[in-house]
Amino acid sequence: MTTQTEIGKTLLPEVQAFLSKKVHGAVIGGQEVTASNGDTFDTRDPGTGEKLATVSNMQPDDVERAVAAAQKAFDETDWARLPVNERGVHLMRLADAVEQRKSIIAQIEALDSGKIEAQAADDVQNFIDTIRYFCGLAQGLSLDTAIPVAGHEASVVRHAWGPCGFIVPWNFPFLLCGWGIGPAMAAGNTCVVKPAEDTPLSALYMAHLAKEIGIPDGVINVIPGVGEVTGAALSQNPNLCRMSFTGSPEVGRLVARECGQNLIPVKLELGGKGAAVIFDDVDIPEAADKLAQAITFHAGQVCCDATRWLVQKTIYDDFVNAAVDRLKAVQIGHPLGDGTQMGPVVSEVQYKRVLGYLEKGTAAGAETVLEGGAVQVEGCAGGHYVKPALLAGSLDNVAAREEIFGPVAYLASFNDESEGIRLANNTDYGLANSVWSSDLARCKRVASQFETGNGWINSHNVVVHGVPYAGVKKSGMGGGVGSLETLLDYYRNISVIRPL
Repeated sequence: MTTQTEIGKTLLPEVQAFLSKKVHGAVIGGQEVTASNGDTFDTRDPGTGEKLATVSNMQPDDVERAVAAAQKAFDETDWARLPVNERGVHLMRLADAVEQRKSIIAQIEALDSGKIEAQAADDVQNFIDTIRYFCGLAQGLSLDTAIPVAGHEASVVRHAWGPCGFIVPWNFPFLLCGWGIGPAMAAGNTCVVKPAEDTPLSALYMAHLAKEIGIPDGVINVIPGVGEVTGAALSQNPNLCRMSFTGSPEVGRLVARECGQNLIPVKLELGGKGAAVIFDDVDIPEAADKLAQAITFHAGQVCCDATRWLVQKTIYDDFVNAAVDRLKAVQIGHPLGDGTQMGPVVSEVQYKRVLGYLEKGTAAGAETVLEGGAVQVEGCAGGHYVKPALLAGSLDNVAAREEIFGPVAYLASFNDESEGIRLANNTDYGLANSVWSSDLARCKRVASQFETGNGWINSHNVVVHGVPYAGVKKSGMGGGVGSLETLLDYYRNISVIRPL
């Protein structure tokens, strides 16, 4: 197993230099600044518990400065008024610069979030692909579209809104930063990004990189800080034009309430309690392997994950045995360690949350199919490591109803197709379910009846640029991400009409 000393030796020199800064300040108007009151917090490596960096905890007046800088950039630079192809040149340069530093950002992301380094590299690539996708999409979008109506000459003219706010979570900090700023910037808006306090480093690195490659000052502003201070101040700011929040339904309600007070449109991408509906004609080892990969990907800290496994009764025992064998073989270790297949959860808070749900679930009557719980990793005594767990029983159990956000799945059986659909939809959440069967007609029929924003077939966690990704019920509101609809959200429309 990789030891802490060996981990230190694997760090790239650029990563070591970045982490060695005394204090990581915000980037506002192209300048690095510290909190007005000097307040800071530490971010830690979830794999060892050791301090990574000291970061400024930006205060409400600092947030006001960041929004003002975004407004100034929108009003006084050429960003919003640039021809779309010229703005695209800047965005492509940003994507290219991130690509050139992909290994650096991936290591920063892995250390900060606990994500396996290869998975972190995939997230960096997703950021790159997102910027390029929306840049290309914007090139082909008409900003003055004629509408055929009788007796009138009519058109819709599109303009950028202005400063847009983004509160980004800790599970996919760099990827989701791209999902937010990519369409907003492609449309000509300016951005204020508040990364999660557990994982602020990759966004700060990107902000410095944007300055380096010539993105105008104030177009991208990154303000680290704790949610109760910095995040609250951003969601309460009346000078934003749009707000996007990704995180828990509980905090999403607070953000929506504050934005509602100021009549600021808000996009919420929230949690999930996804179901995998597994029929008896599947290849059992293959399906078990894919779902085991899904629930252990980033230690199960994925909002669209399959955390309820609904298995047709005729194969229930065989499927459970295959899944248990697969999950027992998962190699748990430090994100930068050789051979690691699952890293730690992000923090001590999350570690206690996962263990707490295992206790509450079993206390409420759930059967322990595969015992999870805490695990020690050699050389990483302070890390937040949790073994995969499988529970089973009544779907009214707290562990089957509430989002755990860890490597835990809850099992139940069903008899026929209608019951499988009913059980899958019997939840307050509505982000993503999947259906598993060799009968593709049945797969399409079942997926089309899910009460979710996403229905996947013989796979899970399938997010593709160009296909809308969104949630319903407690899983979100305000439109999806990753598609043309997302880009259109970041334009305001004017209907221009002349009677003939």
